Amino acid sequence: MTHVETKVLSTVNAPYGANLSACQLAAKIADPKSASSFDASVFSFFSEVKPVLQTAFIEAMGVDKNKAHCVASQFAAKSGFPLALAN
Repeated sequence: MTHVETKVLSTVNAPYGANLSACQLAAKIADPKSASSFDASVFSFFSEVKPVLQTAFIEAMGVDKNKAHCVASQFAAKSGFPLALAN
């Protein structure tokens, strides 16, 4: 596991008692269902992980940037909370 993955997963998993792998999180941040179900781990990724680490994780995991942007935008709209990747 890379340094980026470790930092992201520790931020996302610890507060919510989750045990997502990097691959599981990568799939969730590109899946619109995560926003409709208000997945806490995904919201944590978009709101608590520093934007530079979000971008590095997305690139490292080969996540479609447009899909991640769409999910972040949905979370921002639902929560009323500004999210870096939603812009």
